[in-house]
Parts: sequence; structure tokens; C-alpha cells
Amino acid sequence: MSRKPFILLLVVVVLGFAVQWFWKTSHPSTGLVLSGNVDIREVNLGFRVSGKVKEVLKQEGDAVHAGDIVARLDDQPYRQEVDEAAAQKATAVARLEQFRRGYRREDIEQARAVLKEREASLANAERFRARKRDLADRHVVPAQEFDDAEAARDEAEARKNSAQAALRLVEAGYRPEEIRQAEGDLARAEAQLSSATLRRDDTTLTAPEEGVVLTRAVEAGTIVSAGTTVMNLSLKDPVWIRLYVHEPDLGRIHPGQKVEVLTDSHPEKPYEGQIGYISPRAEFTPKNVETRELRTQLVYRLRVTILHPDDGLRQGMPVTARIQEH
Repeated sequence: MSRKPFILLLVVVVLGFAVQWFWKTSHPSTGLVLSGNVDIREVNLGFRVSGKVKEVLKQEGDAVHAGDIVARLDDQPYRQEVDEAAAQKATAVARLEQFRRGYRREDIEQARAVLKEREASLANAERFRARKRDLADRHVVPAQEFDDAEAARDEAEARKNSAQAALRLVEAGYRPEEIRQAEGDLARAEAQLSSATLRRDDTTLTAPEEGVVLTRAVEAGTIVSAGTTVMNLSLKDPVWIRLYVHEPDLGRIHPGQKVEVLTDSHPEKPYEGQIGYISPRAEFTPKNVETRELRTQLVYRLRVTILHPDDGLRQGMPVTARIQEH
């Protein structure tokens, strides 16, 4: 084989590779193209307590930030609950302090004085009984008078024993069981105060995250129960795209894959996204996504997270997604 045909063949092969490379670079692959809808999280805001709406501070379309106050209830009943619970706690604190310190010195001195008085009464009753016994033995007085004197002496002894027990009680202080009961009463009072404070604080409704008010459901003066929707909020972030892929194309996608998202209103402005979730369960194609012929086909739902969303993406907006395959 001569050198000229060989060189000509080599040139043809090189030109072929060059044309193929030029075609790929000038006409890049579009990748897998899917249709879907914008899916933005919404939150129904409501009070955890019931009451009368005092004011609603946001209108439909207003932007809110996390922590912004959007509505308030009349908190007068709940402030009164807090005051009552605080007073009960103060009482429980004082009672526990009393039990821990024990009886006052004045209480102990009083118990000792009572005991001395009862001991003196007992001594007097014993002398009176002795005289009556002597008279009764000599038949000077009836036996009944001696019996009465003996009963009086027994009563004086019982009163003395009672005073002696009372003195031992105040000297020993309160029992451990009483102190533990007082501690339990204080813990219950603190829990009641905490609950009352929480209910009072729940009369202020705040936005959990940044978003836009979609619906203002109530006005000032409305009586609402706990959980009633006061405002519907569309959250600004994250913004998701809900797509559906057919089973034959399932092997072409994976979590973390880059996605280019286009809207009909601004096709020249693509959004950058990333596949975050692929459903493990097949389902029928939603009617609002595919044509009538494709609605009976089984697909897998996947979720794409938009990396830099803006106000151009609205809830339910149809989009076209081009999944980059590299």
C-alpha cells in the first residue's frame, strides 16, 4: 500500500472525529426533559388558645419575616390566670419555708408554759384526791366525793400528758412527710404558673418563617377557638419542583443531580435546581401534568429543590425541567 492513500485515509478519519467533536460541542445534549409544577410549602397559622381577636396586623400579600407578630388575642383573662397562679406559688413557697425552719421559739416556749400549767393542775388534783381519800376512809364524806376527786386527778394527768406530747412535737419540728408534701405543692404551683404563662404568651401569633400572607381569615373582634386558622402563609424557602419520571427513565436520575428549570413566563431565565428526593412508590401520572394518553401510565414522583428561588416562582406554576446527565 502506497503512502498517499494511507495519508488520505488518516486525514478522513481525523476529519471525522473533528466533525463529531464540533457537533457535540455546538449541539449539546438536552438531557431528560420532564414537566411538573412549583410546590411551595404553606402554613395555616392559628392560636393554641381560644379567645377574642384583638388585632390582625398583616394583610393579604404582605411579606413577613420569622418572628413577626401577625395577630393578637385579648389577653386579659390569661393575665388574670397568671396573677392567680403566681399568688398560689407564693403561698406554697411560704408554707415550705415554714416547714423547713420548724416551729418558732415562741411556739416552743408557749408549749412549755402550758405543760407547767398542766403539771401544777395535776399536783393540785392529787393533793385534793388525797384529802378526800382520808375523809372517805373516816366516813366523814360520802364515797362519791372521793370518786369525783379521783376522776379530776385522772383528767388532770391526761391533760398534762397531752401538753407534754405537744411540747415534744414542736421541739422535734415538722415531719419529713409534711416537708415532702409541701415540696410537692410548690412543684404543682410552679407547673400551674408555667402553664398559665404559656397560655398568656400564646395570645400573640407570630410567623414561623419568612413568607407571604396568602389569606387573612379573621378580623378583629372575632371569637376563635384553639386551632382556628387566622392566616394562611406561603413560605419563601424552600421552593420545590414536583416532577414525575417514567420507569424506563428512572435509571437516568439520582439524588443530587443538577436540574435546569424553565417557566413559561420567563423561558430565558432558567433556575438552578437539584434532585433531592425520588419516591420509591409508583403512581399514576397526575391529570394536571400529562396529556390524556399518558395519565394512565405509572410514574415515580421526584422533588427538585430550587437553589436560588425568587418571586418569579408561584405555587402550582407549570414548569419544564431539564435534567443534566453527565
